[in-house]
Amino acid sequence: MISVILVAAIALAVVLGYKTGINTGFFCIAFAFLIGCFGLGITTKSLISFWPTSTMFVILSVSLFYNFAAVNGTLEKMSSALLYACRSFPGLLPFALFFVAVVLSVMGAAYFTVLAFLAPITLVICDEAKMDKLTGAVAINCGALAGGNFPTAALGVVFRGLMDTAYEADPSLTPVDSFSSELKIFGFAIVFSIIVIAIFRYGFKENRNIGKGITFKKPEPFTEKQKTTLTLMLVMMAVVLVFPLLNMILPGNSLISAVSSKVDVGLVAICFTVIALLLDLAPQKEVIAKVPWNTIIMIAGAGMLIAVAVEAGTIEALSSWIGSNVPVALVPVAFSLVAAFMSFFSSTTGVVTPALFPLIPALAASTGLDAAVLFACTVLGAQSSAISPFSSGGSLILGSCGKEEERNRLFNRLLFVAVPISVVCSAVYNVIVAMIL
Repeated sequence: MISVILVAAIALAVVLGYKTGINTGFFCIAFAFLIGCFGLGITTKSLISFWPTSTMFVILSVSLFYNFAAVNGTLEKMSSALLYACRSFPGLLPFALFFVAVVLSVMGAAYFTVLAFLAPITLVICDEAKMDKLTGAVAINCGALAGGNFPTAALGVVFRGLMDTAYEADPSLTPVDSFSSELKIFGFAIVFSIIVIAIFRYGFKENRNIGKGITFKKPEPFTEKQKTTLTLMLVMMAVVLVFPLLNMILPGNSLISAVSSKVDVGLVAICFTVIALLLDLAPQKEVIAKVPWNTIIMIAGAGMLIAVAVEAGTIEALSSWIGSNVPVALVPVAFSLVAAFMSFFSSTTGVVTPALFPLIPALAASTGLDAAVLFACTVLGAQSSAISPFSSGGSLILGSCGKEEERNRLFNRLLFVAVPISVVCSAVYNVIVAMIL
């Protein structure tokens, strides 16, 4: 009975968050307290210990560092420069926009930041280039999500933390290498995104005259502070990546393994934040103000409620039900569709992955499926519906529309065209991925 109540609480938290506009994380924390302490007898001290401190620290530290690039205009200048570079092949503009979004995300810009920067620019470019606005919206949304899946990028860091946490519930299971698993997700997402963008680019008659009459403005050169910021971003990426990659290539080297184990992206980001502050690359107040507290609270709250569900045995019961009632071959598709449905109304990082990732370790062990594949299918399924106007991606894009009539038209096309195509493509793609791997 308690498991049913917990599942209902998770669903209710999502619905209430959507209906009221209040952060879903607050509802999750309240439900975790009421159900955990009064329904399961968990002590308040134990309940508070469920707070995902490590995940929160990583998100906070990484966002702090990359906020320097957002505040001092480095990200905006990078996007302008990359867009200008595609002036010789305007017909491939959707893929250029995708590439710009990927680069910005890989460099550490949060999903919301990338869309906030690119959505207004993209809609203007669509008008100038005679390109379908829906195609442009899909391109930057796919790019922001796919690039964000890079192991050191904003989404990648969160997913790696959730993977590691998922295995903490059952120490008897051998955990996956979250770094290499996230690299797989990144690769799968890039290929999937290119396929989806190609469908929109070449499947819509509105794009027949794309690129004709477009004018690209040469971006202004980077300022000294922006050059320094870009250099720090590249150096930090190298520091975070080099030893984990070397450890994958040379797994038996004790020195590399030891150093790799000490390289934490959150702690490294804090060090580079200090350097950026000492170099006065952006005002401290503005950098701190841009920390995505809403996302942090959402992830932390959902994580606390999920931890209560784990304590109650709900996650184990749900995993067993899926494993027993869904054919093994269809389990990846099941996770993909469930994730897509949840993400239609809620956040991938704040609700979907914290809810579904804990199911995967035990399910992978009982079915013989590759856990990394299940993680990938879940992420890709969730991200396939993130462009929904009821979700974060779609709402940001709609918010960039200047005219009410244009906004209403794009709303309907996001809801009835973009989401169905993306979700179906994701399900088919995940079947292929599961068969290959």
